[in-house]
Order: sequence, then C-alpha cells, then structure tokens
Amino acid sequence: MLTYCVRRLIWRCENIPRTSLYCRIAFALHHCRGCSTATAVRSVAEDSDHTKTLMQLCTDRYYIASGQLHRDYFQRGTNCGYGPLGMELKKNILEQWWNSVIGFRAEVFGISTLHTSKDSTTERDGQLRVVDTKNLRQILSQRELSKDQLIQELQTHIQNGASVRTSLFQGALEQYVPSLELVNRKLPFGLAETGLCFQPSGGPSCPDEVTQSSLVWFCSPRTCSQWLDYWARHRLQWWRKFALGPSDFSCSDITEEELAGRASRGVKIVYNFPWGQEALETLLSRGDAELMQTHKSARNKLQCLDGRKSVVPHAISVTGNVERGVLAYLYNSLQQVKKVDSKQRLQQRKVLKLHPILSPVKVALDMGRGATVELRQVCEGLLKEFLEGGVSAWPGYLETMPTSMEQLNTKYDEMGVLFTVVISDNTLESGLLQVRSRDTTIKETMHISEVKNFLARYISAAQNI
Repeated sequence: MLTYCVRRLIWRCENIPRTSLYCRIAFALHHCRGCSTATAVRSVAEDSDHTKTLMQLCTDRYYIASGQLHRDYFQRGTNCGYGPLGMELKKNILEQWWNSVIGFRAEVFGISTLHTSKDSTTERDGQLRVVDTKNLRQILSQRELSKDQLIQELQTHIQNGASVRTSLFQGALEQYVPSLELVNRKLPFGLAETGLCFQPSGGPSCPDEVTQSSLVWFCSPRTCSQWLDYWARHRLQWWRKFALGPSDFSCSDITEEELAGRASRGVKIVYNFPWGQEALETLLSRGDAELMQTHKSARNKLQCLDGRKSVVPHAISVTGNVERGVLAYLYNSLQQVKKVDSKQRLQQRKVLKLHPILSPVKVALDMGRGATVELRQVCEGLLKEFLEGGVSAWPGYLETMPTSMEQLNTKYDEMGVLFTVVISDNTLESGLLQVRSRDTTIKETMHISEVKNFLARYISAAQNI
C-alpha cells in the first residue's frame, strides 16, 4: 500500500526532485508515529502541493525572475535571479538584519571586505580560485610539454589565480587589528558584514552564489560560552519577530560530528521546511586559533583588555544564509484559505502574509470606473507622495488589460501587498477613496489626505511589535 501511495505521489510531484521527495516521506513518517501510512503520505502530498503553489506564485508574482527558478533554490538555498518583489524582500531582510546587529549594540561596527584576494599568504576557507581560461588553453596547447610538466604548469597557474571568499569570517579576522582603536582595546566588540560568497557546488558545475550575513564577536575566553547563548537567544527572537508562524523557527545545538573540529561549541537557528530542518544562521565558538593564524601568532598585537587583564580574545561567528532566510519567510507567510466568490463558487484564496516591515509593496494604487485621464493624474500624484514618504507603492493603474476588482484583489494578495487603494469618480467629487486590507479583506472609505499618514502609522506600529 505504501509503495502504491509513494508512486502516486511521485507521479503528482513530477517537478520535485525525487531524492528530496523520499526525504519528505521519511520525514513525515518519522513525525507521524502512531498515524496511519495514508495520513503520513497525505501530509507529504500537502507539503508538495504547498511547494508547487509557492514555486508558481514566485514566478507569477515577480519574486523570482522568469526562467530563473530552479529546484536548487528551493532545496539548497542558493542564489537565483530575483524579480522586483523578490529583490525588495531580500533588501528588507538584509536591512532589518543590519539594524538588529549594528543598531542593537554600540560595540558592533560594520565593515566591507573584498570578494577576492591575490595574497597567496592569506588562506581563505575552501580556496576557490578565479583562473583565466585563455591562459589555460594556451598551456594545454603546448604539446612539447610532458604530462608531469603540464600538470606542474596548470597547478602553478591555478595557484597564482585570485582566491574568492567562501565566507565572510576571514575578512573580519583580517580587520580585527585595525578595529582595535575603535574600542580602545577593550572587549567585547563585534564586526558585521553582508555580501556575496561562493561555495563549492559538490560537482563539476560553477560554485553556488550565496548572500551571507556575518557577525564576528570578539570576547574574553572566560565569557565566550555565555555570549554564544546570548547571541543565540537574540537571533532566534529576531527570526521569530517577522514570522507568521514563529514555532517553525527553532534553535538547536550542533553535534560534535557536525562541528568536525571547526569549533568547541555551536548552535544553529533552523526553519522547519516541508522536507526537514535547514539552518538559517550558524553560531560557532571558534576560539583564538584562526585569529592567531591570520596574524602570524603576534600575541602582543592581538591582546585586548578584559577588565584589567590582557587576553587574546576568542571569536564567535554568527553566519546567516540570506537566500534560505528569504525562502523561509516565503514558506512561512503563504496561506491558502478556502473562500466563496461572488458567484457562490468555492475557491482557494492564496495570500502571502509577509510581515508589514518585510512586505516588498506596502500599497497598490488602482483605478475604478470613471474619467480615465483625471483618475490617472490623481493616482500619479498619490504615488509620488507615497514614494517621497518612503512608502513602497505598486502602480497598478498602469495595467492596460481590463480586470475585475476580484481579480485585482487576488493578484495583490498573492503579491503580499498590504493595502489596495482604489481611486474612483467619488474621489474626484469628494476626495474619498477605498482602502482594502490584505490581512482582513475589510474595505474602508478614507479621505485622500489621510492615506499617507495612515500607512506611515501602520508601518511604524508594525516595527515596534
């Protein structure tokens, strides 16, 4: 019976990688102990449908660039081509991360390091290198070289290539000494950065592009464990702050096997995806060995004050995968609610209930029936006012295809737009317009002069929740 159900499930989920599907079935069976096999398989089917719905929504509603969506993004959290809304969502997440780290403590400073390094003495994790393919072809075309000579030439050429960063941690270690004057050589303090990194793909293809967030916290060896717990609590609270379902975000210790000697202790912030848990941020207590290695064991140069005592600090790294964070919030915010339309037909309403702060578009402007030229002028004036006030707005009134209000509401709900403002003849006569809420679907009548302040107050209140 189970084999039959699984075969049916694979047939239904042809767009999902088969290996990931089996993982989801195992995950469902593991978490459904005491349930029937049919219940477990039905759970996997629902998760797969949810994933397919989200994939389609991301391409249709401008989150992922058309033709750029690939399965690896939904499985590995790698970079992809974002559409306008996806790019805005990612920007909002990065901005909130930056504010939560830099604005949270006075001892955290922002830095920016290079993507590549030509210094052969600088070791970067992973040692991915950029090579000139033209020079490689020239070397390979030298037929007079023996096999050993050819290998030697290729190795030399590769070693002379610039290494690209696979994480932001090494850059923070290099910036440690120049940053000591900022804190008068007193502990603790931190260095934060966000940027693109390259990671091995595990095959012959190009390396994966991943946008990382990084905080490296330098502290006393005696307080390192307490600081690790402190940052783990802070980061989990931050992820849950913007979640529709906070319980899907959790925190767990990293096993010694997973640490593999990289650190004495580790914690990870994970999201419970349909196929299992994936790490969004990894916190590691890395000691002082890598700091000493980076600065050639110059202990006197590295020492800071811990009270009255001079010590070489230990480093705690907090590394986040921004792509996976974007994906987690998309999964977490997608709601599918059954509703009855105007013709009494049962339909499923898809709503992307992103947090107001993260939502790429706060308000969409559209026109009702009436004098088109005059209504468009009002929309353009209101759009300019929103943009000048820092409120992201969608110019729906530029759409040329005739669309019913019900279709517009469906579109904007799937886009995650907080409010829809409809300008009509009534606006021209009395200044009144209609404002619809994404979360409640309630429509309110409001004067045009009040809309901007209403949105500003709403967003400000959401920021303080």
